[in-house]
Amino acid sequence: MKMLISEELKSIFYEINEENKSLSEWAEIESDDMFQTKNYCGGFDAIENAFCFSYYDENNKEYWFQLSLDEVAKAIKDEIKEIEIRPAE
Repeated sequence: MKMLISEELKSIFYEINEENKSLSEWAEIESDDMFQTKNYCGGFDAIENAFCFSYYDENNKEYWFQLSLDEVAKAIKDEIKEIEIRPAE
């Protein structure tokens, strides 16, 4: 299932970008809840080597998705406008 990247999610991407960390630096401080907003909660996962998030829709249904550091940068530049999400298991 595809989801458009919201301004709320993009604000998290800006925070990630402002940290200016390498993949190894993110891996050293991995956390599953470093970034939290009304509809999103997530952080960097060293095993996946990606930012992993939960998204909660208006009915509080949870979905999962992940993006690489490169994909985060592309989303900031609007090169990626939507992401693949899947229902949480």
